[in-house]
Amino acid sequence: MVVAELINKAREHNTKIAWAESCTGGLVGAALTEIPGSSDVFNGSAVTYSNEAKQNILGVSEETLKNFGAVSEQCATEMANGALRIYKADLAVSITGIAGPDGGSESKPVGTVCFGIATHDKTLTFTKHFSGTRKEIRECAINFALNELMKMI
Repeated sequence: MVVAELINKAREHNTKIAWAESCTGGLVGAALTEIPGSSDVFNGSAVTYSNEAKQNILGVSEETLKNFGAVSEQCATEMANGALRIYKADLAVSITGIAGPDGGSESKPVGTVCFGIATHDKTLTFTKHFSGTRKEIRECAINFALNELMKMI
């Protein structure tokens, strides 16, 4: 199970992790807290579904949302850095996307998900395009994020 492996690896490296979730709606935080002892490494997750929450909780700028949208690598960067700051973590991951079935556009179709992984030194971003039902897209996003974070620890 990737979640248990992630918790164990973070514990071995004394790495505190945090999340900023939008389209996954807290599912990552729920998965992490299913593992006994996850509080050793998991500092928290901000579920910022609305743009207002992204701004007020994580510090995403209005300019970023206006110029690039909530589903963008720029927004994912600011979300991850906000989570890193508010949770005082070593690594923070953000997920923002369009899980569907509606809400997509030609430039950002349903299944577009942007990720940010922030450390105190850098932030990496990714954009992936998943297909399937809303549930499947969210599961793919979670699995991708967990696997990418695993590589960073």
